[in-house]
Amino acid sequence: MKINWGTGIVIAIVAFIGFILYFVITMSTNKMYSYDLVTDKYYQQELKYQQEIDATKNASKLKENITLNKSEKGLNVIFPKGFDYDKIKGKVFLYRPSNKQLDFEMSISTSSQYLLVPEKRLLDGRWNIIINWSYNNKDYLFKKELNI
Repeated sequence: MKINWGTGIVIAIVAFIGFILYFVITMSTNKMYSYDLVTDKYYQQELKYQQEIDATKNASKLKENITLNKSEKGLNVIFPKGFDYDKIKGKVFLYRPSNKQLDFEMSISTSSQYLLVPEKRLLDGRWNIIINWSYNNKDYLFKKELNI
């Protein structure tokens, strides 16, 4: 049996469609490729975006911003020098892009220059840290991607 060029094109198109369908079905049913949204309340977060922009600008105007230091006990969040640490208020949010069950939030309560995030809460891998803090009614925002 001889295959002409028309039959060859049809076979190629059918093979290509089969190839694409295989990957679509694999990606939609395999749990390994399942990723969660950044947040379930996406549109509410969008409305707060201007406040984040202002807080980020305030943080960029600081002479020294927040620094992060990994230690044996965990992750040290070191606040800028020259601030009264008792007056710093806010929250630290650690977000795990690959698994929302590992996300956690903690309030900032410091009596020294740094806040410790315990080692037992931080599994190896990529984390996004977002620190919303205020000092003397002025908001600041710090964001960074971490690989622990």
